[in-house]
Formats: sequence, structure tokens, C-alpha cells
Amino acid sequence: MLYHLDFQVEYSDTMSQQDLFAIWAEEADVALGAKEAGVVVDLWKCVGTRRVIAIVNVDSLDELDRIVFGLPIMKQMGQHVQIQVTPLRRYEDFAADVKSMIIQ
Repeated sequence: MLYHLDFQVEYSDTMSQQDLFAIWAEEADVALGAKEAGVVVDLWKCVGTRRVIAIVNVDSLDELDRIVFGLPIMKQMGQHVQIQVTPLRRYEDFAADVKSMIIQ
């Protein structure tokens, strides 16, 4: 199943930008490894913001939950990370359903 994940990363005034970057560098290694393994379909960093968008391919919501809570950024500063999750459907499947619903 495909999911769109929208990560919004904040940090407190007790954390320096360098501390944030150190955690984010660790996160980047994990994310790119997951992409290489096929779990992450693709990743994008939004310019000028602390926002990352990912498309992931996992078998269940349970698996997605375990993966998300195991991420370095969530372990080290999860209280400052908001994730919006949207299930995705292949457009080809949707198009076939729509066509089958047309009354002729």
C-alpha cells in the first residue's frame, strides 16, 4: 500500500541548528537506505522550510507506524515532528472503477 507522508520538523530554542542538522543527517542516511531497499518510493525536501515529503510502500498501517516511530528523528526529537499521513490509490485502479460505474 502506498502512503504520502508529510513531515513538518520544528526544533526548540534549546537545540542549535547544528544539533538539528546532526540528527537530520542521521535521518537522511536511514531514509536513503529505505529508498534503496524499496520501502520509500521517493523523497523530496521542500525548499526554504523544514518539510520533507515521502511516498512509502508498506504492507500495513501497523508496519508504517513501527517504521515511523523507529526513525532517528522521531526517537531523538519526536515531540517536534508532525507527520500527516494520506493513503494513496493508484490512479489506474481508480480510472478502471470509474469506467465500470458508467451506466450505459
